[in-house]
Amino acid sequence: MPRLFRRVFIANRGEVAARVARTCERLGITPVFGVSEADRHAGYVRGHEQVVLGPGRATHSYLDMERVVQAAVQSRCSALHPGWGFLAENPVFAALCEAHGLTFLGPPAHVMHRMGKKTPAKRAMGDAGLTLIPGSEGILADAAEARAVADTIGYPVLLKAESGGGGRGMRVARDASEVERAFQEARAEARAAFGDDRVYMERLIERGRHVEIQLLADRWGNVVHLGERDCTVQRNHQKLIEESPAPVLAADERERALEAAARATAAIGYVGAGTMEFLLDGDGTLRFMEMNTRLQVEHCVSEARTGIDLVEQQILVGAGHRLAFRQEDVRIEGHAIECRINAEDPFDEFRPAPGVIERWRAPEGEGIRVDTHVTEGYEVPPFYDSLLCKVVARGRDRDEACERMIAALEDLVCEGVATTVPMHLAILRSEAFRNHRYDTGSIPGWPQESR
Repeated sequence: MPRLFRRVFIANRGEVAARVARTCERLGITPVFGVSEADRHAGYVRGHEQVVLGPGRATHSYLDMERVVQAAVQSRCSALHPGWGFLAENPVFAALCEAHGLTFLGPPAHVMHRMGKKTPAKRAMGDAGLTLIPGSEGILADAAEARAVADTIGYPVLLKAESGGGGRGMRVARDASEVERAFQEARAEARAAFGDDRVYMERLIERGRHVEIQLLADRWGNVVHLGERDCTVQRNHQKLIEESPAPVLAADERERALEAAARATAAIGYVGAGTMEFLLDGDGTLRFMEMNTRLQVEHCVSEARTGIDLVEQQILVGAGHRLAFRQEDVRIEGHAIECRINAEDPFDEFRPAPGVIERWRAPEGEGIRVDTHVTEGYEVPPFYDSLLCKVVARGRDRDEACERMIAALEDLVCEGVATTVPMHLAILRSEAFRNHRYDTGSIPGWPQESR
C-alpha cells in the first residue's frame, strides 16, 4: 500500500494555499508554504512553516521556477502542490520538479505539454471522440491563410493565441475585411503576453454557454467524472458565478459528453484532477475548447455535489494510490452555486481595491461553505489577483441554492475595501439569471439601472 507524503510544499498563495493546507493537515501531512515578502505575515500562514521566495512581485517569487523548487527541496518536502495560476500549468516547471525528486501534484509534464498547446489538444480530443468547434487544422501561417480558413468555416471567426489564457490574444473578425487586422492584433497581444505569437482560428459561437466537466484519473488508467459545471456568467472571460448542474443542458447531451470526456481523459494518459471546457452552441451540442491541467478555482462546486475532496484525491493519486471508487460509486446530488468575491469596485469599472480589511465576518448556515484566506486586519496586496473568498451554497434544487446564496452574501461583512458582493446580489436576484436568459457575452442583472 503506497504511503502518503509527510511534507507537501504549497507553491501558491491566498485562498488556494489555505485550502490545500486544510486537506494536508486533515491527512496528517505537514504543509510548507512558499510565500513572497508581501504574504509572509498573512494570517493564513501564521503558525505554519514557510519559506520566503522573494519580493512581492510574482515574477521574482511565485513565478521563479528555480527558487520554488530549491525552496521545496531544502524544506525537505517530497511533493509540491501548484494550486492554480502562476506555475500550475507550466510543463517545464512540472519537469523541473520531477528532475529534483519532487512529486508534482498534477499531470505528468509530457501530458501537460500536449494539452497546454491548444491545437494538439484539440486534435487529441477530436481523435478521442469529442465534438470540436470548427476551425483551422493548426497554427495559421499568415493573414492570407487566416482569410482562406475563415471563408471556409464561415463568419464570424475568433483568432486565438496558441499559448493563450485569461482572454488574452483573442480577436474577432465578423467578415473578410476584418481578418487581417484581427490576425495581426491577436499575434501582437499573444507575443506581448506569452512570448509566443502563434495563433489559430475557430468559428465564433455567439450566445453560447460555457460548460466544463470535472475529471479525476489515476496512474492505472482509471477515470471518473464528477459531473459538469456551468460557468457562463463571466466578465472579460473571467468567471464570476459557477453552478452545477448546468441549467440548460439536455440530459442526453449531458450523459454523452460526460462519458466521452472520461474516455478522452483515459486516452491521453491523464493523471490527477483536470477539467475539460466546452461551449454549448445554439443546437444544444457541447463543443470542446480546451483542457485545464490543474485544480480549478470552482472545484468546490463539484465537491459540494459529490462529497469528494479533490485535493485529497490529487494527493492520493500523486502518492501512487488507485482511485478508491468507480463511476457508479459517485453520487452527484442537489444543486450548488459558487460566487467569487473580489476586492474590486463594481461601481467604478471594477477597479482593484487593495487595502486593509478593517472588519471581516464570513457567512455561515445550512448548505454554506466559504473558502478564504482573509482575516480581520488582512492587507490586500496590489501585486496579485484580488480574490477574497469563494462562497458556495448547496440546496436541493437551483432555487434553494440561490436563496441560500443571497442570504449568505447579505451576511458577509467586509469593511475597508470595496467588494463585488453588490454585483453578485444583483445577478442572483435578476429575472434573467433565474430564467437562464444570458450567455457568455452578458452579465444578467448587471449593470444595474440605478445604484
